[in-house]
Amino acid sequence: MKLSVIIPAYNEEATIYNILQRVSSVELIQGITKELVVVNDCSKDNTEGELMRFRNDFPEISINYQKHTVNRGKGAALHTGIQSATGDFIIVQDADLEYDPREFNILLPPILDGFADVVYGSRFAGGNPHRVLFFFHTIGNKFLTFLSNLFTNVNLTDMETCYKLFRAETIKSLKLVENRFGFEPEVTAKISRIPNIRIYEVGISYYGRTYAEGKKISLKDGFRALYCILKYNIFSR
Repeated sequence: MKLSVIIPAYNEEATIYNILQRVSSVELIQGITKELVVVNDCSKDNTEGELMRFRNDFPEISINYQKHTVNRGKGAALHTGIQSATGDFIIVQDADLEYDPREFNILLPPILDGFADVVYGSRFAGGNPHRVLFFFHTIGNKFLTFLSNLFTNVNLTDMETCYKLFRAETIKSLKLVENRFGFEPEVTAKISRIPNIRIYEVGISYYGRTYAEGKKISLKDGFRALYCILKYNIFSR
């Protein structure tokens, strides 16, 4: 069995080398192998140079490298990664250092044990470390999760989490169209409508970044998420 780790990257020269090291060093349970799928969304900095430096330093690690010629957004990078992935399971790993790839082994058991088709890693469940940052981000996240749950009738605690682990055939069966930060509410809405889908949630750690450290999400992205919750649960069912 193989896990495809999709890493969308836009202007992540400061962290891409480190996150590739972290992901590649993880030993997965039950002998599962890894496929690293890096999608460079037309970065303007030296993200590609850092990726090539990693390749030169670790030639034994195979990387499925995809590159956009224009900046199309995180959602579009994930679409490219999902289409390119060849693993039995697919997970998203942001190129920053907010999520710990060692915790793939926390998300995998519900699927490997035959209970789940999709596993969300919640930053608000369990007793894992969680960096204390922005109050209004937390309120906004919980509001968006509540509204999403209201329409999907799925009782998640963290709809906006990066860590979503899918059976490959499940995520590849969806027609996803959101090119930017609307990916999370869109995929949640469409996953929830698959007949007999089994969605699980596990607690994960969160090492959030400040804006000075490179965090990119903005109030505009929050409004887009709100729009997408309404769009994909009501207007575009």
